[in-house]
Amino acid sequence: MTSYFSQLTTEMNNPATASIDEASTRDMLLLMNDEDQRVPLSVRQEVDTIAEAVDMIVKSLKSGGRMFYVGAGSSGRLGVLDASECPPTYGTDPAMVQAYIAGGDIALRTAVEGCEDDAESGAQLILDKGIGAGDVLIGITASGSTPYVLGAVRKAREAGAATVGIVTNNNSRLSELCDICIAPVVGPEVISGSTRLKSGTAQKLVLNMLTTGTMIKLGKVYNNLMVDLKASNSKLYDRSIRIVRQVTGVSEAEAEETLKKADLHVKTAILMLEAGVDAEEATSLLERHDGRLKAAIRGGRSRTT
Repeated sequence: MTSYFSQLTTEMNNPATASIDEASTRDMLLLMNDEDQRVPLSVRQEVDTIAEAVDMIVKSLKSGGRMFYVGAGSSGRLGVLDASECPPTYGTDPAMVQAYIAGGDIALRTAVEGCEDDAESGAQLILDKGIGAGDVLIGITASGSTPYVLGAVRKAREAGAATVGIVTNNNSRLSELCDICIAPVVGPEVISGSTRLKSGTAQKLVLNMLTTGTMIKLGKVYNNLMVDLKASNSKLYDRSIRIVRQVTGVSEAEAEETLKKADLHVKTAILMLEAGVDAEEATSLLERHDGRLKAAIRGGRSRTT
């Protein structure tokens, strides 16, 4: 085990920050910022692999499959964060994108010692959630060696699920188990071994790309607007009205009135206004056009001309 960790770049000492403990506050922060700027470039090198993963996820979700993140510690928390944002942002069913962390929900706030080393618990999670053919499991671990994640990925693959790994080291143990392995190599951390820093930033960027790319391809975005959201609080209500107005050009009053008729669903409201149909017909049009608003608008206009 020691020899494995000794070859990980995330565990190596960073010569650029060797004297960070003696730096002024400003210089300390500049050193951190210098290192952070390397992260997006490392992610960019993995874009082709990320695209492959997005296409695989889209295929799964279109066929009724589900997407699961599994991680431990900071990696697990990032997965939970990304998954939890999908329902309010894109109107997804909470079951579509799920995330689990070693040690359970309590580990989101408090470190649960030893849970990340339990491969059997990772495997049991796959059984408990019924993960199998048609689903996609995404294991997140900076080192690529976390037993909980490896156990989950191994069991998911045995069950017929597609598997993706997100690591920040080359030649990891996880890469040997996954169908697709995304590995932005960020180099030694600012503080040796503190993978919540550059590694965590890289993981967050990759997760952003996976879910955002997937949701765009599922038709949940119109131009660059999140039109599949449902106004569930005052902020989203205000945003919904502004999006409806931006797309259709109607007044605030008409946007608000139509949004209410559309049960506060932005995509439906826009279609009602752009195609001149009621909420029921708009819903039917969206279903026939696989939820793609532009196609539904064209279809609705052709029916009314």
